[in-house]
Amino acid sequence: MTADPHTMPIGNAYTGPIDTACTGPFDTAYTGPIDTVDWHTGGEPFRIVPRPPSAVTGPGTTVAERRTAAIADAGVQWTRALLCGEPRGHADMYGAFLVPPDDDGAHLGALFWHKDGFSTACGHGTIALGAWAVATGLVPAPADGTTDVVIDVPSGRVTASVRTAGGRVADVTFVNVPGHVHARGVEVTTSQGAVTVDIAYGGAMYAVLPAHRLGLRVRPRDVTALVAAGREIRDALNAAHAAEHPEDARLSGVYGTVFTEEAGAPVERPDGTWLLHHRNVTVFADGQVDRSPCGSGTAARVALLADAGELRLGDELRHESVVGSVFRARIERSTTVQGRPAVVPAVTGTAYATGASRFTVDPDDTLVPGFVLR
Repeated sequence: MTADPHTMPIGNAYTGPIDTACTGPFDTAYTGPIDTVDWHTGGEPFRIVPRPPSAVTGPGTTVAERRTAAIADAGVQWTRALLCGEPRGHADMYGAFLVPPDDDGAHLGALFWHKDGFSTACGHGTIALGAWAVATGLVPAPADGTTDVVIDVPSGRVTASVRTAGGRVADVTFVNVPGHVHARGVEVTTSQGAVTVDIAYGGAMYAVLPAHRLGLRVRPRDVTALVAAGREIRDALNAAHAAEHPEDARLSGVYGTVFTEEAGAPVERPDGTWLLHHRNVTVFADGQVDRSPCGSGTAARVALLADAGELRLGDELRHESVVGSVFRARIERSTTVQGRPAVVPAVTGTAYATGASRFTVDPDDTLVPGFVLR
């Protein structure tokens, strides 16, 4: 199934191949420009790097192993910092290096990155990659219909089902790895007092709690306080090793804190299923704020709601972000993970191209690879 990146039709957004044998500037010092394509999903940026550092494109490794290699490689980290940090990016920039998939069962692989390192999962990025792959012709699609783009990411294999209408991408449904509840009722001490959180896995581990427990709301004017609280909660839980993944230690540790609130009462639909309307803001890594409803955070939320009996097969969660963008989420199917009840979530959103860039480095520039101000 692997798409041939060297012969793909690309359209106007990008005119080169996904280079799986790039050498030179990324291994030692910069010697040439870096091309990127920028998208956003629900307001959250996603910078696609089709020509990644050669250290993460070699044969015979999985995407999870490529993430481990990326973390350990100074050249890869330099490239991440260059594209993420100011003046080429900002503290909330997010992106991915495109890498070969684990095998021919997927079209491509993705290493997700942010200002602090490399993520295990990214739902908004998966939605953007699905839209990009179809819009550029990497994965052929009909003018009207649904096309599956299969992507290997560090947490496993995921699918972006891209719906096209009139020759354009209408929306993308991201079918994730199984999510499960890791722990409930975990007490965390913060500077605002003790709070109780639940921990769930949706491709990454998240602490989840209602914002009102800290006297806050999911709204832009409370974001600064939510960031501070999110950092405290994440750091305290990780210091206590409260989120150890049952199968893969590389997936352990709380990645983000999801603050929630109900945006409206549940509504029963004519077919007897229910529509839930919630709002959230996800603070991930070291204080980054997801402008979208957060794909993997939404997946963790689906696992918690399913476990509580609030979201059943056929029901839908309308999940709104702090900027008002919306994902629609449902349970694709039930399963188990290491004997624990789990669900495979499906999250629907859409993404849009915002531009293409060619980044350069002046040899006299003393602010390389960049900096981050919060």
